[in-house]
Amino acid sequence: MENIAMQIRPSELTTENSPMEILRAGVEMAGGPVALACSFSVEDVVIIDMLHQTASPATVFALDTGRLNEETYEVAEAVSERYGIGIDWYFPRREDVENMVRGKGPYSFRETLESRHECCRIRKMEPLQRALQGLSGWITGLRREQSVTRSDLSPIETDHGNGGILKINPLIGWSEKEVWEYAEQHRIPTNRLHRQGYPSIGCAPCTRAVAPGEHPRAGRWWWENPEHKECGLHRR
Repeated sequence: MENIAMQIRPSELTTENSPMEILRAGVEMAGGPVALACSFSVEDVVIIDMLHQTASPATVFALDTGRLNEETYEVAEAVSERYGIGIDWYFPRREDVENMVRGKGPYSFRETLESRHECCRIRKMEPLQRALQGLSGWITGLRREQSVTRSDLSPIETDHGNGGILKINPLIGWSEKEVWEYAEQHRIPTNRLHRQGYPSIGCAPCTRAVAPGEHPRAGRWWWENPEHKECGLHRR
């Protein structure tokens, strides 16, 4: 698929294009530094494997909110060793976390939607803004199937909320089944929590296992309505 970015415009890419095509086109279209925002979900590790296969210059960064599961750190270490890559970790500002917890307690995010957004802003949004500085594009593991808030995503978008850089969503059209088929075929490292009923993994206090038949995002902020289940990283 050489020079695919020269042949296809972002608006012409669809879910009929393969993740590899979207990934290659997006990185080339960005025309500068590109990085994957990695939460070490199975989707993100699949993308790391694809980047590795294509010898992509894209780098990988992660947001350590201070409340991640131990299993997430384990798979991060395994990914780093498997692919020989460094992970650029970003952390929330200490003063902001201290002021929030001292003023409202460690579980204020469960009290109101506004308090949860505040926690996500401090622990995720502000570090993300620092991580994206100087980038021409960023890659996500978002899929349309994941939630109602993601059903109208495009393979490649202009991220107006982050300075107009490109946002590349290579797995946009894949189902959970397709993601796991790839993961098993390529034997990539995966988070142990996925096998324990966690299809979606975020901060430990905000994530739980889901019951058979429940929606994959039912375990994220389970006390909120489905249309509110975003942390702000992908608010459009």
